Amino acid sequence: MSRVRSSPLVAAMGIAASTLLLLVVMLAAGGFDVGAALSALVSGAAGSPTAFLSGTLVRATPLLLTGLAVTVAFQAGVLNIGAEGQLLAGAAVATAVGLGVPAGLLTVLLALAAGASAGAAWAAIAAVLRQRFGVLEVISTIMLNFVAQLTVAWLVRGPLQEPSHIYPQSEALPMVARLPALVPGTRLHWGFALGVAAAFAASFVMRRTAAGFRLRVVGANPFAAAVAGRINATRVAFGAFVVSGALAGLAGATEVGGVTFALYETLSPGYGYSAIAVALLARLDARLVILSAVLFGGLEAGAVAMQRDAGVPSVVVNVVEATLILMVLAASRLDALMGSVDDTTLAPEAGPPTRDRPR
Repeated sequence: MSRVRSSPLVAAMGIAASTLLLLVVMLAAGGFDVGAALSALVSGAAGSPTAFLSGTLVRATPLLLTGLAVTVAFQAGVLNIGAEGQLLAGAAVATAVGLGVPAGLLTVLLALAAGASAGAAWAAIAAVLRQRFGVLEVISTIMLNFVAQLTVAWLVRGPLQEPSHIYPQSEALPMVARLPALVPGTRLHWGFALGVAAAFAASFVMRRTAAGFRLRVVGANPFAAAVAGRINATRVAFGAFVVSGALAGLAGATEVGGVTFALYETLSPGYGYSAIAVALLARLDARLVILSAVLFGGLEAGAVAMQRDAGVPSVVVNVVEATLILMVLAASRLDALMGSVDDTTLAPEAGPPTRDRPR
């Protein structure tokens, strides 16, 4: 009999439970009060409506959009590791548009569109390098991350620096360029709703449309897609790269327009890198990216409370997140190996064709 494979949701829940167990082990090994640390973690992440809405979901918003960016790229077989740089590019351009466009009702929409376009353009650089010159996207996107960081550092000390030229940041965005609150009285902005809508839209496209089918086929085997399916694998991969960058750029635009209201160097604490873990934990399922992003948002929000109330360094959570990536990769590899074993077991014995074994 064939092995029954678990659904992505069950697998994700199992890995999330393992993550919690790993955190407990690390806290105990470090000599910390496990009960107090976990209590502070839960309290900081979901101890009150304010903590959950203004803490967890606000931190989950950029993770949700960048997680979708990684999901789209990885589904197409494109190893886009540059969501961090694409996010920063989107944030920088959205800030410039928010500050430069005359105040009006469409200012915030123009800023969001400009941020998504900037992220797409930043990703297109790596896409062109891959297709025209054979440069591995893993290398080019990582290098472009550093270029984006240094560009933002130059902007906040040069063209976009605030008028007094004292602080390395831009001028604050006007109210018309800011995202309104999704829940009055909290910091949660409409960027979260935009991310949820993007997740369901991405899921629909990848599961229910011809374009999504082509994307998944190219990701599974570009050679077979080109030969048997007559699919232009190069064009599909390029399109996935650009869409991925647009989602990451939109994450940067929402972070500026909904949280920081200004551009500065440490705008992102590594959202683009955490997005890889978010996407992998969701098993590249766009809908599950929502839950995965909320989990990581809760971990990051709870880590601050854990450090403040229980004296546990917040970097412990970073170690857990890094280990989580390795666990997901190991689980995926094990699943693939077990699947190949099942296929071998179920395959008919080799031999000449007979009446019962047609040619």
